[in-house]
Amino acid sequence: MTEPQLQLGKYLDLQTFCACTQTYQQYSDRINPYPQNPRETIPALRSLNQFILDPLIDYFGLEQFRLTYGFCSVELKRSLEQRNPITGIKNGRVDPKRDQHMAHERNRKGNYYCDRLGAACDFWIEGVPSQQVVEWILEQQLPFDSLYFYGSTRPIHISYGPQHKRDIWTFTPTGQPSRKGIEPWLELARRI
Repeated sequence: MTEPQLQLGKYLDLQTFCACTQTYQQYSDRINPYPQNPRETIPALRSLNQFILDPLIDYFGLEQFRLTYGFCSVELKRSLEQRNPITGIKNGRVDPKRDQHMAHERNRKGNYYCDRLGAACDFWIEGVPSQQVVEWILEQQLPFDSLYFYGSTRPIHISYGPQHKRDIWTFTPTGQPSRKGIEPWLELARRI
């Protein structure tokens, strides 16, 4: 059994990282939010905290830091893929092959859900436009793998993994990945 109070970094524990999503809050009685492969997943979550989140929180402050999506367990993945019985709307979006939220979890065949490994989370800094946070991340040369910018008032997706691609994407109003309008960020990311 995984210990919920296990510290992942200076600020966040496993409970916080696994139970922050709205979907988990809504269905907590039926979801085990914790890793089933803790031997590999916990070190990945710790690295994400150490190299990405701890420096962010050190600078912007824990009081303003809001984690909106951390680790995605197998049961949370299933719930995200389902529709809300009242609204008929999907509970959330999940892309386990690419987004790294499932860290080092394995499927029934023993394969990783995401071959890129590492770990990811979505967060925002209250009172600070997200583009300003992205610029700070780039200026500090944080060793991220992927960063998704959804807009100035939306959370940022960031991952830490062995590839350290420093890949940055934004999205069109219809949700299509794009690099249009973020060329200066891409140039900054390439310089490192």
